[in-house]
Amino acid sequence: QVQLVESGGGLVQAGGSLRLSCAASGRTFSLSAMAWFRQFPGKEREFVAAISRSGGFPRYADSVKGRFTISRDNAKNTLYLQMNSLKSEDTAVYYCAKDREQLYTGGMDYWGKGTLVTVSS
Repeated sequence: QVQLVESGGGLVQAGGSLRLSCAASGRTFSLSAMAWFRQFPGKEREFVAAISRSGGFPRYADSVKGRFTISRDNAKNTLYLQMNSLKSEDTAVYYCAKDREQLYTGGMDYWGKGTLVTVSS
C-alpha cells in the first residue's frame, strides 16, 4: 500500500512561483515512475509532468514546458514540482500519482488527494 500526500499549494500572484511536494509512504516509491496531474473545475484531470524511477526522462505537457520542473528525492520518498512564471490558467487542484512501471506509462495505481493552486491575475 502506498500513500501520497501533496503539499505546497496556495495563493500566488501571476508571474510568481510555488513548489509542490508529494510525500510517499511505502517501499515502492523508488521503484516507480511518478507524475503530476491537475484538474480544472468541471474538467477532466490532465497530465502535467512525469519522471522515471531514477529521476531521468522528465516529460511535460506543452502548456507547462519551460516553466515547470519535476524532480524527485528517492532518499526522502518525495516528489517535487517547481512551478515558475505561473499564470491564472494554472489554477487547479494538483495531484501526484505513482505509475505501475519504472518509466512513465500513464498507468497510475496510486493517487494523492490533491493540493489547490490558485494564481491571481
